[in-house]
Amino acid sequence: MKNLTNNLAKESSPYLLQHANNPVHWQAWDKNLLNQKKLLLISIGYSACHWCHVMEKECFEDNEVASVMNENFINIKIDREERPDLDHVYMQALQAMTGRGGWPLNVVALPDGRPIWASTYLPKKNWMGTLFQLKDLYKSAPEKMYEYAEKLEKGLQQLNIIDPSNEKEEFSTSFIDEVLKKWRENFDHLHGGMKGAPKFLMPNNYHFLLRYGAQLQHKEIVEFVEFSLTKMIYGGIYDTLGGGFSRYSVDERWHIPHFEKMLYDNAQMISLLSDAYLVTKNPLFKETAIKTLAFLEEEFHAEENGFYSALDADSVDEKNQSKEGAFYTWKKKELEEILQDDFQIFAEYYNVNHTGYWEEGNYVFIRTKSAEEIAEQFSTTTRELEKIISRCKKKLISVRKKKAKPGLDTKILTSWNALTITAYCDAYRVFQNEKYIEIAENTLNFLWENRFKNGTITRSFKKNNEEISGCLDDYAFLIEACLKFYENTFQEKWISRAKTLTDYCLSYFFDEDKNVFFYTSSKEDGLFIKTIETEDNVIPSSNSAMAKNLGQLSKIYRNKEYEKISKTLLKNIQPRINEYPMGYSNWLMLFMNYSSSTFELLFSGENFKENLKSIHKHYLPQLLKVGKNKNISEKLPILKYNEDSQKNSLLLCTEDRCFLPTDSLKIVLKSIRNTEH
Repeated sequence: MKNLTNNLAKESSPYLLQHANNPVHWQAWDKNLLNQKKLLLISIGYSACHWCHVMEKECFEDNEVASVMNENFINIKIDREERPDLDHVYMQALQAMTGRGGWPLNVVALPDGRPIWASTYLPKKNWMGTLFQLKDLYKSAPEKMYEYAEKLEKGLQQLNIIDPSNEKEEFSTSFIDEVLKKWRENFDHLHGGMKGAPKFLMPNNYHFLLRYGAQLQHKEIVEFVEFSLTKMIYGGIYDTLGGGFSRYSVDERWHIPHFEKMLYDNAQMISLLSDAYLVTKNPLFKETAIKTLAFLEEEFHAEENGFYSALDADSVDEKNQSKEGAFYTWKKKELEEILQDDFQIFAEYYNVNHTGYWEEGNYVFIRTKSAEEIAEQFSTTTRELEKIISRCKKKLISVRKKKAKPGLDTKILTSWNALTITAYCDAYRVFQNEKYIEIAENTLNFLWENRFKNGTITRSFKKNNEEISGCLDDYAFLIEACLKFYENTFQEKWISRAKTLTDYCLSYFFDEDKNVFFYTSSKEDGLFIKTIETEDNVIPSSNSAMAKNLGQLSKIYRNKEYEKISKTLLKNIQPRINEYPMGYSNWLMLFMNYSSSTFELLFSGENFKENLKSIHKHYLPQLLKVGKNKNISEKLPILKYNEDSQKNSLLLCTEDRCFLPTDSLKIVLKSIRNTEH
């Protein structure tokens, strides 16, 4: 192989471009780099990652470190958001070796790509020592490395096997009741969320808890979700000035965030807050959802449609130094000068005191008292207090606009954009603002026109139109977005497209023998293992999303094979749910579909939009909505009923029967309640 130089300047990923001027001879991932004579040094991160920046400064910008790396390794930089397939493989290796994960993810692998060592952030001294040990061992005893790599490979292959269940298929809410007992032991009734720190948003967890509590009438669970969401919004993890949530809080109070803002977090929080408002009617949730939507449109929305990926945790401070949270934090003197007579009230409202103090004279806003309590404290009304706080925020926003903004990752990823489409559909359903469904439709059309190529989905684009193949989550979340959009508009083409994508996944991602979807397509030349994704984390797993999609499509297309795959997937995962329910909340959503009453509501006639908006004022996650009118074809098997499509009516069905057609929403709701109970 010819001598390499740093070639990242040719890339389009903001993360890779951040490293384009490093003295390390970084290469972007290329299968042609495999099976050379040198060890591979693979470093994986993403543009908004604070500790990735720290390690770059301490190690990868250092000429001494670069000299060792360049002489002894082929150095490969990977954007984990652009290539989650590679990140999956090497993250599993890191977790198997060390019992923990995180980024930057640094791996040393044999020339064939099999890992022999992995770690996250290391300071220069430790990094250099490790590199010397590994290069010496490769020269003196390479057989030991190959022996270890073989054992690790076998271990990782075992991790990607799901044992089939021999139990009779039976889904009961009693199972959910039991696993919730274990889960509830981790509820933090003081600060909200789960006990301990750091605290991630985990929107899917609270979405499941909300549904479980509301649908099965467990009032205390709904109250806990409402309490937790309030604490998140009151905490520093939510940007009260500009809107949007940071990725996680480093403390148990939701106070000090890791300041990066991710598209996927904010999209899911919009969906969660929309439904939480529908259930609780808490105005804080509506206000926060709408403000987060505005934040996405202001900061993430691309001119060509689609949404960018992330805002960095770091930005330049007043001393022109890159600091974590510099854009979001404030000093007391600064606030006093800006707010003047309003400072005292604002400081009490947002704890510009020992409670809200972070470090180095900086404060992060956090609320601990209600508006009523503070209004009483200052002998004013809540209305007047709100005026004062609003006035203060406008002043601070004006000042903050002059600060250096955090870096923006301008990748437009299919899976995260699909989650965002779902968010806009959910917000439209609840708040009924036509703007939201227009943005959803524009984004959906953008993805279909730019990501659907020759029957396959691409994840992202790089320069020179090089396409990155879609992974299972790109397909799964886009299918879900198509289904969501259909239920809000009854545009039948999106159901057809959802089925097209689903059938493609069954052909190229699904393993019939193992009854599981692999994360990468069989068309792709994989590494040494093929991974599966089943645990729901900050984003639902791609297998749980596919199982839910298959369940819904099985009803629409009356397809028993879809239903069988969905139920078998769930049954095989059930033992894992029992062991760790918090890691399988999206599976539990599907469990709710199969263990409690579900319904189909057929809308007929020209006024279906009015009827649809009326039904959307009610929280009904167990209801599948389909539409039939003169502008819609009747090709869908679910639309098999013979009622005149001109007639304005509602036809409610359960799995075993249909009720009489009616034009009364009250009768439909009463039938649902009576059937459930």
